[in-house]
Amino acid sequence: MKAISLNQTKHWLKTSEHPFAKFVFAQLKSMLKFELPAPKFMLRSAYFVYQILTTLLTTMSRILLWTPLFKGRLEKVGKNLNLYGGLPYISGPVRIIINDDCRVSGQSTFTGRSCATVAPVLTLGNNIDIGWMTTIAVGSNVSLGDNVRIAGRAFLAGYPGHPLDPTARALGLPETDDQVGDIIIEQDVWLATGVSVMAGVRIGHGTIVAAGSVVTHDLPAMVLAGGVPARVIRTLTTSDKSDAVEEK
Repeated sequence: MKAISLNQTKHWLKTSEHPFAKFVFAQLKSMLKFELPAPKFMLRSAYFVYQILTTLLTTMSRILLWTPLFKGRLEKVGKNLNLYGGLPYISGPVRIIINDDCRVSGQSTFTGRSCATVAPVLTLGNNIDIGWMTTIAVGSNVSLGDNVRIAGRAFLAGYPGHPLDPTARALGLPETDDQVGDIIIEQDVWLATGVSVMAGVRIGHGTIVAAGSVVTHDLPAMVLAGGVPARVIRTLTTSDKSDAVEEK
């Protein structure tokens, strides 16, 4: 009853032509727009202090909490791991191997196929970036070569999580073995924002996959690919690679 009465009152204030209703409605709108007066130099100083405090808190959390906890879950970890922005979500019996100089977003997800007879393995080479909200689902084996760059919201789908048969799916049964496959990303590959890579795919070294693409089959080395499904757009040359390094 209270919710109905409040809604009726709000409706009356908005629609009524009564002078009192108009007055109250105008006052309420002005209250919503109220801002505390503050000189610009005070706002800049406050924001500067806020940045210092949040950076300090984030740094201490990364050093004392996120990184040690994450390392405790890894099978092997190299030197100079940079884990930023929180603690990744890990589920399933996935074995994770990370080599040197890797940067991993704390807002990423790593999963392993729970019904696998052998624990799935995720291997990261040297100097790898894994961006914000990226998910890597390991069905059997996912391997990332040296210098791979994975932008935000990418999805490496080594297994789907559900079977194709609707009856089995309704019963909550897992995917079948034929739906599972390795994903091999060779060195120097760049997956742009929102790229999805399906099970059983190999992407050749130096290849760039455009944003929003879905890779359903193997891609050769040193090409620019894009689309749904992804196809080769053109071959990359040495100058293309140099330009990309300079822009970065």
